[in-house]
Amino acid sequence: MQVKIITDSSCDLPVEFLEKYEIDMVPLVVNLENEEYFDKETIQSNDVYDAMRNEKVPKTAQAPAYRLQETFTSYAEKQHPIIFIAMSSKLSGTYQTAVLMKEEVLEKFPNASIAVIDSYAGSGGHGLLVKYAAELAHANNNLEDMERKLNHVRNHIEHIFTVDNVEYLYRGGRLSKASAVIGGLLNIKPILTLPQGKIHPVGKVRGQKKLYTKILELMTERGENLEEQTIIIVHADNSEGADHLKKLIEEKTNCHSFIIHTIGSAVGAHVGPGALGVFFFNQLSIE
Repeated sequence: MQVKIITDSSCDLPVEFLEKYEIDMVPLVVNLENEEYFDKETIQSNDVYDAMRNEKVPKTAQAPAYRLQETFTSYAEKQHPIIFIAMSSKLSGTYQTAVLMKEEVLEKFPNASIAVIDSYAGSGGHGLLVKYAAELAHANNNLEDMERKLNHVRNHIEHIFTVDNVEYLYRGGRLSKASAVIGGLLNIKPILTLPQGKIHPVGKVRGQKKLYTKILELMTERGENLEEQTIIIVHADNSEGADHLKKLIEEKTNCHSFIIHTIGSAVGAHVGPGALGVFFFNQLSIE
């Protein structure tokens, strides 16, 4: 029986891809103006971006425990093996909650086959790991082999991303007020990565042209055989920036396989409209 892939809505992959590989998605929660919504179900990213432009401050929460439990139980009842791939545990409590729900389900269904993976990733990086998992499942890898391979590959996913307005990082507690004010006045763009699942700044530049130059520089330094990869580009209502970055990457690396997608509302609530990210592997071998 083919392993079922389940993930949370931090995973920024197109609906068409999720449907093709029959991947289930459990939503993260977005709170906006005292109303609670399910990411990608009852609220969409543009709703959040429009609210942020109007000075609203959305909050987010992990995937609800009951949704995880219901989903795991539905497959345990059928003795269908599953792997749940969660957003980085450094950014969300979803992984820890999923581990607890796994234990609860196993108490009732002790023969169930359930694996829970901390992706060490978010957004498109999370998407890369889910994509890889779907391909492994489609090739009929068993649960144990998939868990081993995913735990290896998660250490080799590169995240390079930036935000259009540093004020959003300040609101989310990622940047001091002084840095936000200075950054806004000087048009300074932070460049961020996600080593071991935790946000880490790697530089800052002034202006869009230098921003793209620095992103390409980091990609060529860190990526392995980029021309052989599928590179994921995500954006927060910034399709023009995503298309421009894709064109530059094609010219620089000769890569022609891309997935371009919008950042979901839960992740988007922290990075804000205009954000842009690119995700790829720094190692292609799995052993």
